Amino acid sequence: NRQIDDIRGTLFRQTMFAEFEKVIHALEESGAALTLEVFKTEYRKLLAAYFGPDVVLDPELDLECLRIPHFYNAFYVYKYATGVSAAIALAERVLSGVPGAVEAYLGFLKSGGSKFPLETLQAAGVDMRTPAPVESTLGLFDRRLRELEALL
Repeated sequence: NRQIDDIRGTLFRQTMFAEFEKVIHALEESGAALTLEVFKTEYRKLLAAYFGPDVVLDPELDLECLRIPHFYNAFYVYKYATGVSAAIALAERVLSGVPGAVEAYLGFLKSGGSKFPLETLQAAGVDMRTPAPVESTLGLFDRRLRELEALL
């Protein structure tokens, strides 16, 4: 359950937050007035899209976007989603016994900040330019969800 909630909170939720930021900034750049109703409407659209038709959304949830401190520093929440995807991809390589994965991971750690993160991850066998790390995370989410459903 914890791993499911961690992925939900970092991959799904932070991606939704990043999309909200993108929408709001695009509206502002187009000259649209950013009123409370605009914020609530745009956030509600994303809640409905991300949670789907089976989840009943409380009307007060529309206001959640106003209390999220991440939005005070623009465009960084996507890093949560990419970070968890990279971490899970690295862990799955090590745990599944991919030859050289442990050494590549240790090399990743030793590299510190000597290169751009994209380069150090790629050297460790995780290419964030492809959908593979996110797909790997979604696969883990699906497996854990099925395990939980089987227990219930």
